[in-house]
Amino acid sequence: MAVWKLRGGRDGVFESLALEQGLSIIGFAEMPDLSKVRNQGELRALVEAAYAHRQKAAISNFTGRLWSFRERMQKGDLVVMPLAGRAAVAVGEVTGPYEFRPALPERATHVRPTRWLTTELPRTALDPDIRQRLNSRGTIGEIHAPDVEARVRAALSGRAPKVANAEGTDDAGPESSEALDLESEASNQIMDYLGRQFRGHDLARLVNEVLLAEGYHTHLSPAGPDGGVDIIAGRGPMGFDPPRLCVQVKSSDQPIDVTVVRELQGAMKGFGAEQGLLVSWGGFKSSVLSESRRMFFDIRLWNAGDLVNAILQNYERLSAELQAELPLKRVWALVLEEE
Repeated sequence: MAVWKLRGGRDGVFESLALEQGLSIIGFAEMPDLSKVRNQGELRALVEAAYAHRQKAAISNFTGRLWSFRERMQKGDLVVMPLAGRAAVAVGEVTGPYEFRPALPERATHVRPTRWLTTELPRTALDPDIRQRLNSRGTIGEIHAPDVEARVRAALSGRAPKVANAEGTDDAGPESSEALDLESEASNQIMDYLGRQFRGHDLARLVNEVLLAEGYHTHLSPAGPDGGVDIIAGRGPMGFDPPRLCVQVKSSDQPIDVTVVRELQGAMKGFGAEQGLLVSWGGFKSSVLSESRRMFFDIRLWNAGDLVNAILQNYERLSAELQAELPLKRVWALVLEEE
């Protein structure tokens, strides 16, 4: 069976809906119901009508992606959905044909029923060549790699895959030569590096450096039990001024639940802090995310992607020692709009 990369919309806008309702979602809100389309020629005519302002290359691109979702994707195929801002993916199995569901939110009407086998698999569980193919541009693309289905299923079961010369292997399939999404590639490379080099107390040390760069005076707890607080921080010449922060940092690859939030709230009261920052490398369970709006004025949640963004925004102000541990270089690249 085939294995497909399918993004959860721009900035992961479809992720929660897809995972909660058991769907793969492709977007393309301008397109009508595709269930009656008989061939690619008919589909291209619909794409040309919906995107008359786009160039021919984009029309061909959109047609190919929609045809893959409508026709080439088959029941039993695997879907790998990179999770926005997290060093993780969701993996599912397609359970039915294309459907048009107009009752769903706008831009989420073109779907395939999908049974999600996991909603949070660390990217590092996948082989490097598969991870690289997840960074290709575009909403959907078949992942062409040796024994890709077996290796993804091995990652799901926690077994180390055994494929000779997997990394760097190329394939003549239609998506294999597709241009990379350079921003995603760079962000994921940084995440992979941080996930290897900054674990446990070192991740708290990295967050502490970011807060220092943002103008806070901080106190970083030593390695070991921290009583629910890794960092305390404040503004002003000596750190006495508000906002006063309590920061908890979790380096596990697994999403955290509301228990950790409750611990941080208790620590905030004990330290007299007005606000808290909870950094979780593995992201947050839905129970935490559902409460995030209620906690808006008290606690901020950072996942891996948020931390990477904070590092990039403050990189020039980080210490020379930290920059040596995390060598980065700013690069400009052409960005072409794409569905």
